Amino acid sequence: MDNRKPDQTVGEVGSEELSEGTIREFLGYNLKRAYMVLNPATQAALAELDLRIPSFSCLSVILANPGIAPSALAAQLSMERSNIVVILDELETRNLISRAQMKTDRRRYSLTATVRGRRLHDKAVEAIHRAESHLLRGLSADERQLLVRLVNRIETTTTD
Repeated sequence: MDNRKPDQTVGEVGSEELSEGTIREFLGYNLKRAYMVLNPATQAALAELDLRIPSFSCLSVILANPGIAPSALAAQLSMERSNIVVILDELETRNLISRAQMKTDRRRYSLTATVRGRRLHDKAVEAIHRAESHLLRGLSADERQLLVRLVNRIETTTTD
């Protein structure tokens, strides 16, 4: 007797269908598979705007937290500070953010998005929404929101 579900079939060898077996029971595996579908679509949407996911992520956090320090940005995104510097240099060169010395500590900088940065961010958000909407068309808007909340909850409950 064949107990496989249709969504567990991954391909055919000759005339025999292959099964992923019990691995589809594990959330981590399913999240990885979803990531493998969503990430390339996000990369492609951002590439049309000459952005990469790390650059967009930095721009998003800077927009949400005007005046944020690079070290706080790195901590928020769980990125190495040295990698953040390279991204910030790119964003600043493109006039998407500005860096200013903090008045309280001239050794530190605060980051702020420019008008150009805000406009590009808004276009990127729309492009990602379009890409995700296409890929997630089998889910209702409520289901998408629930999925995001549940995945976020995994992160917040493991960091307590």
